[in-house]
Order: sequence, then C-alpha cells, then structure tokens
Amino acid sequence: MTDHLLIHRDEAIATITLNRPDKRNALSAQLMGDLAGAVAELDADEQVRCMILTGADPAFCAGFDLKNLRGELTQTKSLRREDGAIGRGLLPSHDTPIIGAINGPAITGGLELAMACDFLVASDHARFADTHGLVGVMPGGGMSIRLPELIGIDRARRMSLTGDLIDATTAYQWGLVTEVVPHEDLLSRAATLARTVAQRDPRTMSELRRVYEVIGGLRGDDAWAREREWNRSWMSTHFRDEGFDPEAVIERGSRQA
Repeated sequence: MTDHLLIHRDEAIATITLNRPDKRNALSAQLMGDLAGAVAELDADEQVRCMILTGADPAFCAGFDLKNLRGELTQTKSLRREDGAIGRGLLPSHDTPIIGAINGPAITGGLELAMACDFLVASDHARFADTHGLVGVMPGGGMSIRLPELIGIDRARRMSLTGDLIDATTAYQWGLVTEVVPHEDLLSRAATLARTVAQRDPRTMSELRRVYEVIGGLRGDDAWAREREWNRSWMSTHFRDEGFDPEAVIERGSRQA
C-alpha cells in the first residue's frame, strides 16, 4: 500500500483515508487500484465488521485527476476489467458495510465514490457537485443511477446540468447524506455508527446489503415478490441454525425499544 491511501484499524473497524491532500484526493489509476485492493483485503478479514471511507482534509475527493483524465479513466477501466470482484460504482463487490465520512468537497467522480458507500455522514465542510457536463464526459461510476435514487430525478438533473455545488445542509435535506455534524466530530460520529454496525451478526449484515442491492433495482410487484421470496429463504435456514437464539434477539430488541 502506498502513502496516498491510509488504513487504520481499531478492533472491528477499519478506516480508509484517501491521502492526496495536495491534489484534493483526486482519483488516479494507482489510487483506485490500491483502494480496490484495500477494500477487498479488509472485506476478506473476518475481524473487520465495518469500514469507514474518508479523505484527508480539506477535501473528500475532487474526482479523477483532470491533468491526465483520459489516461486515468483508461487505466482505471483496465484495472476494473482485470479485477474479478467488480461491483456497482467505483468500489469492488464487498459484503462488509462501508460508511462514507464526507469531510469536504465530493465532486463528480468523488461523489460517485461516496455514493458507492452504504450511507453517508457529512461534515459541515462538505460540498457536493456533478461536473461531468463541465468537463465534457459522461458518467461511468453510477452517477445517473445512484444520484436520482437518493435525491430524486429532477434534483439529480439540476445538479448534473448546472454543475452547481450544494452544501451539506442541502445535501441532508435532499437525502444525499443521512446527517451533518461539526467537522471536528465527523470521524468520531462515523466510528460510533460503525461500532453499532459491527455489533450485529456479520452474516445478517451481508445479507441485508444484498437485499437492498438486488431489490433496489426492482419496482412494484416484482420488488414485493422478491422481498417475500428472500424473507422465506433466509428465515427457513437461519431459524434452523443452531447458533441462532430467537429469545436473545427478542431481549436485545426490548432493551433498544
């Protein structure tokens, strides 16, 4: 691993930090390759129950490095073709939940990278924009899919067609991020959420992520039918698992209520 990607382990939580602050953490082919490798390695580690993805201040990620945009995109696509664990968006397929801790501007490819996380917590320094139109390229990392899912089609069109920045408060009001916290509290808040996730059964967390990924692409009766089917399959096997204690689950639920 190179110094432009930092990994910090704290028991079951792994924090991945994009570390090219002088380039506003712009994505290079090397950084994307290292990030994919780090996610895959941590995902395979049974001791890691949740990951946090963030950037070195002052930015989360300014997108792909514009000085060599064509070359970086070509190299990145080549690396993704060689990787057998290609996922949706800019992260490889993984089972371990990833929380995005958005510490500053997340622009274009940086926004696509953020939206590849399971959910986002933002610093009050965070800003968001889609500037594909300004640089004359089309989205390839899920912008036209994930952004409308999160904020609605008209707001997504507005962001893409104008290229305007939205602040953290607006991102929260529109549903792009789940909460906004003071900048100095961002990582501690993300870690608190990550510890909550890490306390859950990892098999259940992985399966829930698959449910959202698969059913999220369905609509109407197909979505309802697929969820019922998934529920029946999971419950018929999970409740027969000798390690499953329904009374303990009920007790935990009662304490949290």
